[in-house]
Amino acid sequence: MNNYSNGTNQNNNYSYNYQNSNYTNGYPNDNFYNDYAYQAAKLNLRETLAQEVVAKSFMFMLIALLISTVAALTTSPFMVLNLMSGGGFLLLVVAELVIVFVSNRAIRKNNPVLAGVLFAIYSYINGVTLSVIFLAYSGTTIISAFAVTALTFGIMAVYGLVAKKDLTKIGNMLLMALIGILISSFVNIIIFRSSMFDTVIDAVVILVFIGITAYDTQRIKKSIAISNDNNVLCLSLNGAFQLYLDFINIFLRVLSILGRRK
Repeated sequence: MNNYSNGTNQNNNYSYNYQNSNYTNGYPNDNFYNDYAYQAAKLNLRETLAQEVVAKSFMFMLIALLISTVAALTTSPFMVLNLMSGGGFLLLVVAELVIVFVSNRAIRKNNPVLAGVLFAIYSYINGVTLSVIFLAYSGTTIISAFAVTALTFGIMAVYGLVAKKDLTKIGNMLLMALIGILISSFVNIIIFRSSMFDTVIDAVVILVFIGITAYDTQRIKKSIAISNDNNVLCLSLNGAFQLYLDFINIFLRVLSILGRRK
């Protein structure tokens, strides 16, 4: 018995209508090739947006690091110490928290100009507070710490970009571990006051942020799922901010460990 009727293949419970498909007489028609070209163009656009978001995230992060470096080099650490000795420290903390909050709202509202300006201000304020490291550490130690951080950060960022394994679960676990580490550090400052325990905490924090760097980099790459031509800048700024924090935290902990060895 012929299983074909009016272009429809009917075999048991299987039914496929060639007339409503991209096939004619079982062969691809023009619609098939048009759909294939559309899907290929869509995939190419996604890849282009992914490359753009990743590239701009690292570019903005480098700009932020440059702003912080200039601020640290051009600010008197003694002035910062005097400022932080009073209520200035609390003022700086509140200012940074407000900037982060408003910046996140600007990103959600897709306002890259405001988010970019706030990111630059945050980087400058953070650089001003970092100027005090020149009183605690030698220039050689600071340069060495920066070199170690840059190398480690670069390796993990590349891993996050090329890794096929989903790092979401690992990233969430590391973020939870970070909370426990912060609590342990606070307890050590208040109760134990052990320099050895400080060194252990520094080492663990470095390992945690190394993992978080790979996680954040992969997350930036995956952000193309919600990307388009209009929100690339905001996605890039959000990614840059996360990478900036990862770099700074690794740098400070490496600096602390190297400083104790001097």
